[in-house]
Amino acid sequence: MTAGEEEPVAGDFVRAYVITGGRRLPSSDELSLHTLVTVGPDKELPLGASPEVRAIWDLLSGGYLAVAEVAAHLELPVGVARLLLTDLFEQGLLLRRAAPPRAQSVDRGIIERVLHGLESLYG
Repeated sequence: MTAGEEEPVAGDFVRAYVITGGRRLPSSDELSLHTLVTVGPDKELPLGASPEVRAIWDLLSGGYLAVAEVAAHLELPVGVARLLLTDLFEQGLLLRRAAPPRAQSVDRGIIERVLHGLESLYG
């Protein structure tokens, strides 16, 4: 590279900036990777929707998908997908289900008693 030449700006970075309008990306607390989202019943695609919003709409019209799945299908950074989904949710166009709760550990003794009971019945 010669003096005075600038390095080209990465296309993905510029694309994400354009898609979000330069807005700050939402935190993961607002919409986790595991949160399920879908199009609300009897809702219509907003007029003048961007190509990315149209793609989200088409993708979610088939049912619930996790935020991470939406980002992967659209090949968008997760933060950008979160921002677009948050916008649609705030407009009342999407439904979301919270991520399922973490599994809780069960006492090993209970599991052993259940196993022995099943063995005695079907053993």
